[in-house]
Amino acid sequence: MTTHEVTHGACRCGQVKLTVHGQPVVTMACHCTGCQKMTASAFSLSALYPQEAVTVSGTEPVLGGLHGDTQHFCCPHCKSWVFTRAEMMGPFVNVRATMLDDAASYVPFIDTMVSEKLPWVTTPAVHRFDTFPAMDQFGALMAEYASASR
Repeated sequence: MTTHEVTHGACRCGQVKLTVHGQPVVTMACHCTGCQKMTASAFSLSALYPQEAVTVSGTEPVLGGLHGDTQHFCCPHCKSWVFTRAEMMGPFVNVRATMLDDAASYVPFIDTMVSEKLPWVTTPAVHRFDTFPAMDQFGALMAEYASASR
């Protein structure tokens, strides 16, 4: 795994810019049908960061996709799904790893919603969950990810 100090990224058109500081607390591939539809692909890739580690600049993102307790933020111009904030995630931002300049280094550590996974999809994730991991499992998953990414 690559060690990240400061990583930059942007939406497809470059109008919404991201800067993330340090390592994500965990990386994920979500296989739910919602993510399949949002990405027009087999899954979404995420890097979960503490809120204070993420800076959004340039054009102000707009809500797209989910608008409730979980909110998807998108570029108003190219419509790229850039990041997610969710009440259940607390003080974390779920950045779409493919928006970051070095996206290839954000290998998914966790596969979520594999019960909805397309049958031909495989990832190198270490853990797989039929739904989402229980909130009380995230502490151990984050500790294991931190240990593995050293």
